[in-house]
Amino acid sequence: MIGAIVGDIVGSRFEWHNIKTKDFELFTPECRPTDDSIMTLALAQAILKSQPDGSDLSQNVVTWMQVLGRSYPYAGYGGRFRRWIFSPAPQPYKSFGNGAAMRVSPAGFAASSLEEAKELARKVTEVTHNHPEGIKAAEATASAIYLARTGKSLSELRKFIHENYYPMDFTLDEIRDSYRFDVTCQGSVPQAFMAFFASTSFEDAIRNAISIGGDSDTIAAICGGIAEAYYGVPDAIRERALTFLDARLTQILTAFESKYPPVTEKAR
Repeated sequence: MIGAIVGDIVGSRFEWHNIKTKDFELFTPECRPTDDSIMTLALAQAILKSQPDGSDLSQNVVTWMQVLGRSYPYAGYGGRFRRWIFSPAPQPYKSFGNGAAMRVSPAGFAASSLEEAKELARKVTEVTHNHPEGIKAAEATASAIYLARTGKSLSELRKFIHENYYPMDFTLDEIRDSYRFDVTCQGSVPQAFMAFFASTSFEDAIRNAISIGGDSDTIAAICGGIAEAYYGVPDAIRERALTFLDARLTQILTAFESKYPPVTEKAR
């Protein structure tokens, strides 16, 4: 999960100021955790607070996304989601925005099987993004995280996504010049996957994701969650990212990682 938070923080200063290169400083004073990190931690908290059978997970997701969303009202939420956060009776609204995938990484790290990863992804997503493309993106991301952390190779992961979710028949170099801002799942999640598939390390994956432009923090958050599961997060990057989280957010992250240990950096 910290991988998604790293991607969000690093990508935050590029969301409205895209760059088309991998040559940039990872962390600067302009970086910050955005709605991607806040909602990722909200889902983590909901998973921690739920029964083992998941019977109350969806309601806990609603509760904690509203609690943290209202506590961090200027994190950068989209218009419809902001209204959902402050609604006294929040209902799903058929969204296929990439928020479905940006926040789902805790499901992939908490799951004990591929089927559970898919089920958790659906439960934490359908409270807002109950469009088929929203569910698909969340399920694909959580599944990839589960498979990556349980030992699947890069080629096996790419084949799984290609055959079950999105065609992986393009390269970053082919799309970099023409790719533009797109907050739909279908217009940004495949690109986040390819940023991971084209990577050689966790840091390289984050740089790939940001180098194509578009919705930089979200693409990097999606990519970062998968990259953590596969490569692990280098200690220096992790420690730097933690300096951007306040005590409340850090406490949620620590509690989640105590139950679901993060992936330590490993040679690939």
